[in-house]
Amino acid sequence: MAGAGAVTSVGAGASVAHAEGRRRGAPTFVLVHGSGSNSFYWQPLLRELGLRGHRAIAVDLPGHGLGAYLPESYQTPQDLERLRTEPSPISKVTLGDFAAHVIGVVRRAYHNGPVVLVGGSLGGATLNAVANQVPELVSHLVYASAFCPTEHSSVLQLMMTPEAATSSMFKIPAVQTPPELGVSRVNWRSGDPAFFAIAKEAMAADRPDAEVRALMNILEPDESAAVGASEDARGLPAKWGRVPRTFVRYTEDRTIPLALQDLMIREADDVTPHNRFRVRSLSAPHAGPRDPVVLAHELELVARLCR
Repeated sequence: MAGAGAVTSVGAGASVAHAEGRRRGAPTFVLVHGSGSNSFYWQPLLRELGLRGHRAIAVDLPGHGLGAYLPESYQTPQDLERLRTEPSPISKVTLGDFAAHVIGVVRRAYHNGPVVLVGGSLGGATLNAVANQVPELVSHLVYASAFCPTEHSSVLQLMMTPEAATSSMFKIPAVQTPPELGVSRVNWRSGDPAFFAIAKEAMAADRPDAEVRALMNILEPDESAAVGASEDARGLPAKWGRVPRTFVRYTEDRTIPLALQDLMIREADDVTPHNRFRVRSLSAPHAGPRDPVVLAHELELVARLCR
């Protein structure tokens, strides 16, 4: 990882290997993280894909990774009152900024062969935005329990549906920032045992406490409020709708409940009945399968569809 909008890559690095991969039609996987996350989230999967001989790249969306802003009040000792009001530059970041950065990565990866764009959680909104602009550069879209608005215009609208009512997201006590601050903020460094229990339930209820704490320590407190709440993130039938797509259902996801995942699949299929989701199911919580081999196998199946 290196800076805002950085790229982390694993796989065949030599130019000769890249050229051979293009001739074979081997795809490059471009991985897009979700809210308050970064490319490090994908490291176990990147390692597994690399060991299997695949090209895989994880992006840090603008304002994330080493380019993230960590409020001074978020550091130890924390100033919880100041944390409510401390500004963050990510408030200026838009879904268009996310898409522009990923499109730049996709354009470069496309020189090596087919591109498979993979998104988790809020990263699905970026997948929609990218495919709306450059469908000709993306061979396949993979939504790993990720948001895919089509008939609902935004992630917030999807979260207001009855299918989302059981989401643990509503239980996570966000920092109560004023609306004009323009950020969604979560204090992942909270020492409150009740907060930890809720976060574990929402993200990775199947994992030991130590693993959940490690996961929480790679998360970032701030996300642009506009990306999920007010920006139109719908996949457009004439653009996004042209790209083959797979939805990987996480059946134990308590943040994006299975009923909401299925709603998004149905609505997308209704919008583009000629290009329906290929659907796969994994027994996994919102953080994904504990064993990266499981998701790597699913991506290998997708890769075969691109040749």
